[in-house]
Amino acid sequence: MDPWSARHLWAGLILAIYALFCAVIFRRHARRNRPVGAGEGILVAYATQTGFAESLARHTVTGLVAAGQAAWAEAIDRLDATRLSGLTRALFIVSTTGEGDAPDHAAGFVRRVMGATTPLSTLQYGLLALGDRDYAQFCAFGHALDGWLRRQGAVPLFDMVEVDNGDAGALRHWQHHLGQIAGHVHLPDWTTPDYQEWVLAERHHLNPGSPGASIFHLRLTPPPQAIVDWQAGDIAEVGPCNPPDMIAAALADGGGDRAETRHGRTRPLAHWLAETILPEGREPLPHREYSIASLPSDGTLDLVVRRMAGPDGRLGLGSGWLTRHAPVGGPVRLRLRRNPGFHPPTDDRRLILVGNGTGIAGLRAHLKVRARAGLGGNWLLFGERTAAHDSLFDDELAAWQASGILTRLDRAFSRDGARPVYVQQLLAAAGDTVMEWVQDGAAIYVCGSLEGMAAGVHAALTDILGQDTLEELAVQRRYRRDVY
Repeated sequence: MDPWSARHLWAGLILAIYALFCAVIFRRHARRNRPVGAGEGILVAYATQTGFAESLARHTVTGLVAAGQAAWAEAIDRLDATRLSGLTRALFIVSTTGEGDAPDHAAGFVRRVMGATTPLSTLQYGLLALGDRDYAQFCAFGHALDGWLRRQGAVPLFDMVEVDNGDAGALRHWQHHLGQIAGHVHLPDWTTPDYQEWVLAERHHLNPGSPGASIFHLRLTPPPQAIVDWQAGDIAEVGPCNPPDMIAAALADGGGDRAETRHGRTRPLAHWLAETILPEGREPLPHREYSIASLPSDGTLDLVVRRMAGPDGRLGLGSGWLTRHAPVGGPVRLRLRRNPGFHPPTDDRRLILVGNGTGIAGLRAHLKVRARAGLGGNWLLFGERTAAHDSLFDDELAAWQASGILTRLDRAFSRDGARPVYVQQLLAAAGDTVMEWVQDGAAIYVCGSLEGMAAGVHAALTDILGQDTLEELAVQRRYRRDVY
């Protein structure tokens, strides 16, 4: 080939590569910024005053797309009622500015869309509200948008996440929810994990013989000289580890152990190994979240963990690590996250505590707070599988009943009797008493599984109290949930 022809060939090849590169970039941009209502996918709508909400929306889209979801970002002012009613899933990331106002560019959306009624019963949504607690109307626009969406019939995928002045813990919680939306996977943390090494002091099997998965009570002690503090309702974020044999097995057979959420949805570990394994052979696994079941004054941080397994019998990565592989006396990487939306009341009002399964952890911490303060007026409604094997913390509950701390205890066991009974049915049967407690100022706390229990409990409370009353309780922080 003569030099002139060779130069033309190389020039053509370079142009072809450049064109292919531009096409890929264009397709990615179009996928992330497609117009609202353009096919299936997840809209991430943002309302921003300083650009922070838009930045988080872009991060959110990037994570969802990397996990195989179709997603794109839009400024909220580009939405109208017709486009919104055509969506099946949407995420909203909204700031509050001034004295509880929406960002300037969202004023038209507030007037045109939120000022009218739009049927949204086919829409599932999640909401991240950005604010600053130094202002009286903290996250006011987020609360207003959440209330409007609920009144239009939209169904929340999870409770609204509030972010105080860019709090990293709240943003990690948002990422936890994104992982569930993306198919119950754990997306990489946006910030580098800052764990402390706690010690697994004790591990006890709570429900031997149960027809359900095994549940364990774990007690962890803090590092020497560490200053640790948490409240009832706060979360422990655990960084699981992989024993070398687990990694080798996963790489060998393409399946391996499985990664899972608090609620046990699983994904093959090999997928994570392929995506995130480092050259030195270590894998930086995203954290797992667990409700804390104790108080600092107990001297240990207690967790209640259900051991999950995939269809092939292999253990979940987080629960398998904590309940089998982590040696008693050995280290567990852990960091604490404030969860102010589930903190105890600041007064002595009565409490209605509702939950199921490992949700007993968060409710136990609240009962401990009440017991230390000598406060009665606590009603626990709790669901599990069998009375013979799944009466979790039965001795403690009996002691609190005897001392008057626990005024009433109702338990539902779904595997006992001819027909299953669930905790929401207990609520419905005691509707008059629930109404009396609420009218007397009681607060309602719900902890446990999002799917099934939380939705059923919310429906039962709506039937008993009415939607307007339940929304007002949420505004007054008298209806709080830690569901997963």
